[in-house]
Amino acid sequence: MTTSARILLVDDEVSIQRAVAPLLRSRGYEVETVASGQAALTAIDARMPDLIVLDLGLPDLEGVEVCRRVRLHSPVPIIVLSARGAELDKVDALETGADDYVTKPFGPDELVARIRVALRRVAAGDDPPGGRVRIGDLEIDYDRHHVLRGDEEIHLTPKEFDLLALLARNAGRVLTHRAILKAIWGPNAVSQPEHLWVLMAQLRKKIEADPSRPRFLLNEPWVGYRFNS
Repeated sequence: MTTSARILLVDDEVSIQRAVAPLLRSRGYEVETVASGQAALTAIDARMPDLIVLDLGLPDLEGVEVCRRVRLHSPVPIIVLSARGAELDKVDALETGADDYVTKPFGPDELVARIRVALRRVAAGDDPPGGRVRIGDLEIDYDRHHVLRGDEEIHLTPKEFDLLALLARNAGRVLTHRAILKAIWGPNAVSQPEHLWVLMAQLRKKIEADPSRPRFLLNEPWVGYRFNS
């Protein structure tokens, strides 16, 4: 699912439609454009796309509400493309179920890259992988909780491995601080982000060749983390 994928572009700005739709078609994607939240839901009901590019400031329904309704019945990847760059807007969209968030103005290559990553994840399947996966020089054995970087074995604590596995299984997707805290420590820890900051610092020291310039464990400022595959 790469160049033949169907993409639904939901944006009421004509300039965005004129810029993004031809860009994606030039990369081989089939693109349908709509200009409102209700039109998006109607298009989705008629034929589910392979991916949705969604603006937040729509003239009828808020983009977050569109995302919420889609998530009631479909895991289709949703990439928010919005001029709203505030932390709360990003967190709200991601917590509602968006897979990624690109802020306007944006680089065309960045948007295409985010789309490719999201479609690749769908093509790989949604079930948590077992066995081994190799990403660059990093090898993760999910069954044995064993990690190698090149020929070097990396010794991780159980929590460090849980964090690495969670991010790697969602490679390319932004996971919010709240979502990670809930998954690793449980719902009572969502208001204690310092636990995550300390754990991430420890994990980077072990996983990254240069922790100050991470290759795998990327920070989305004030929002969360992304595993770069």
